Amino acid sequence: QVQLVESGGGLVQAGGSLTLSCVASVRTASVYLMGWFRQAPGKERELVARISVSGGDTYYNDSVKGRFTISRDNAKNTVSLQMNSLKPEDSAVYYCNARSITTDYWGQGTQVTVSS
Repeated sequence: QVQLVESGGGLVQAGGSLTLSCVASVRTASVYLMGWFRQAPGKERELVARISVSGGDTYYNDSVKGRFTISRDNAKNTVSLQMNSLKPEDSAVYYCNARSITTDYWGQGTQVTVSS
């Protein structure tokens, strides 16, 4: 069983920055595709960014390209999301995700609120 613990959410003004971090309870180096999802009230959960096992390949939702950067440190079993130029529409609960061949694992979520 993989446990994921997020941190770094909070309240920030539009244009500001936040960094989300996620620590996994297992070695992520060789097994898990890591990513961040978000869910705003009344909306479906959506993929924000994803990073390959090696860290060499990344994917970003069009809405965050150029503003968010995902990274991982396999030595520390962590994945981070640097969020710059935040907009009110970025407000949501952000979830860390680890995906193996067979299973998706989720963190408990961390709230990000961007005020206008």
